[in-house]
Amino acid sequence: MNSHVIPGRLAARLGRAAALSVVAGTVGGAAVLAGEALVARHRRYAQPELGLALRATVGRSGAPVLRLVLLGDSSALGVGVARLEETVGGQLAHLLAEGPTGRRVHLSSVGVSGSRSVDLSTQVARALLGERPDVALVLIGANDATGFGRPADVAAHLGLAVHRLREARVEVVVGTCPDLGAARAIAPPLRQVVGWSGRRIADAQTVAVLDAGGTVVDLAAETGPVFRADPGTFCHDGFHPSADGYRLWAHALLPAVVAAAAVATRQ
Repeated sequence: MNSHVIPGRLAARLGRAAALSVVAGTVGGAAVLAGEALVARHRRYAQPELGLALRATVGRSGAPVLRLVLLGDSSALGVGVARLEETVGGQLAHLLAEGPTGRRVHLSSVGVSGSRSVDLSTQVARALLGERPDVALVLIGANDATGFGRPADVAAHLGLAVHRLREARVEVVVGTCPDLGAARAIAPPLRQVVGWSGRRIADAQTVAVLDAGGTVVDLAAETGPVFRADPGTFCHDGFHPSADGYRLWAHALLPAVVAAAAVATRQ
């Protein structure tokens, strides 16, 4: 018997078996992801509270005024909580009012739940109506990531929005796409895939915002580990932040907003 024939045939069989395993794994994995995507899509998520005020004034009378406007998706509205004081904007306003600078914050939001970066153009126009804001806080990217948008397109829309605000002499702080790999509403392995998509979006956002003259806060890096460790940082739907989650974001965003406010005051 030729000693080279059996190893050769064995290698060929192993190669075919490996190839079939990869194909089966790929098809099976795709089926799992598709099933999880269907479940995630039809899950009941928190909705905007219609009674939640989008405009408020926080701080003592006579304190230096800061006009702060929020743009973006559901996080700019505080979806997942029921009171203004629990939203990221409300918590930021209280931190700014109670801090060393003691600001009187005129808070507003033009965010729309479900928004992607392409929707920012309309929001910028609304933000610039009437009295010019001092600081704009943009929270966007989660819906771009879950929809697997192209990072280059996302970055282009966000960069244009930041550029328009800066041209209007508004200081801009952007909280990049949060850590979607922490979202308990999405089952593994889809959760890991969406987390990877979110990281790509956040990286592209960072470059675009800095190029346009804005300031970036990497929410995934700053707060992601806590969201992964503590289920209480999410509201009942396992996707939107709870009051504790928004508090984490507010503290992560605060230094950049304070710095932006100081620059706006000097203008």
